[in-house]
Amino acid sequence: MDRSDTFRDTAQRVIRQEATALTQLADGLGDSFAAAVTLLLEAKGRVIVTGMGKSGHIARKIAATFASTGTPAHFVHPAEASHGDLGMMTRGDVVLVLSNSGETPELSDLVAYTRRFGIPMIGVASRPNSTLLQRADVAIILPPAQEACGTGVVPTVSTTMTLALGDALAVALMEHRAFTPENFREFHPGGKLGARLSKVADLMHRGSELPLALATTPMSEALLTISQKGFGVVGVTDDAGRLCGIVTDGDLRRHMAGLLDHTAGEVMTKNPATVAPTALAEEALALMNDRKITCLFVVAPDGDGRPEGILHVHDCLRAGVV
Repeated sequence: MDRSDTFRDTAQRVIRQEATALTQLADGLGDSFAAAVTLLLEAKGRVIVTGMGKSGHIARKIAATFASTGTPAHFVHPAEASHGDLGMMTRGDVVLVLSNSGETPELSDLVAYTRRFGIPMIGVASRPNSTLLQRADVAIILPPAQEACGTGVVPTVSTTMTLALGDALAVALMEHRAFTPENFREFHPGGKLGARLSKVADLMHRGSELPLALATTPMSEALLTISQKGFGVVGVTDDAGRLCGIVTDGDLRRHMAGLLDHTAGEVMTKNPATVAPTALAEEALALMNDRKITCLFVVAPDGDGRPEGILHVHDCLRAGVV
């Protein structure tokens, strides 16, 4: 067996071992999980997540997931807590403490502080009789599982279970609060996630930027509008301002002979594809790709048919919607 086979075998063993532990965790969840979610929902302040070493890294991630999904949270380092950061916790907060052994000495001051001031504490550990779980208001016990390193000393399986437990808590809170993609975008305005969750209304052009012409407008004037506005199209409206058609380069080619003798209404394509301002920009881009077009007029579905904006494929690409 060459080295690549050995490495792959090791990887498969580790992943399967962690997958088995996650199944044990899921099957073993009891009333304490529901009690923890209830405690988090009732928090008037913030959720303080803490842990030492590898558990601390997991705690940071859990705090970040909470904060980005509608549960105000932050991480407090237990060693720093003993040197002034205990003041970051107040009545009304809930503390989530992670420790595989439940006996991490650096947590002692923080745990004692929560007990002294009546701050609710959720403990997560693998030993039911550990100091942490004995003193916690809600104790979540990780199932007994051997670490994947083989020596039993490197946090691997235990940290994977703790991370998954944190995700489970976050999703349970999200579902109870009916947290929506729109809510999610409020916490993720930048980057790829923010781009994917952008609304059409966030990217569309409005007001004087719209290339519009009445159906009775001579094509000589409509061509000027197409050139001046720079979208390569002109929306055609009726006397009430409702969008009734669009003139594209394809329409121009089809009416090339005697084009200037026509009006915009005679050349236009009727009932063009439109998009609602509340739609995701990702949906608008998919529609443009499907129709093989570069622009969409924006019309509110419950409005009077008046165009509110125009969205170009380049607007989506510039915003990172791909």
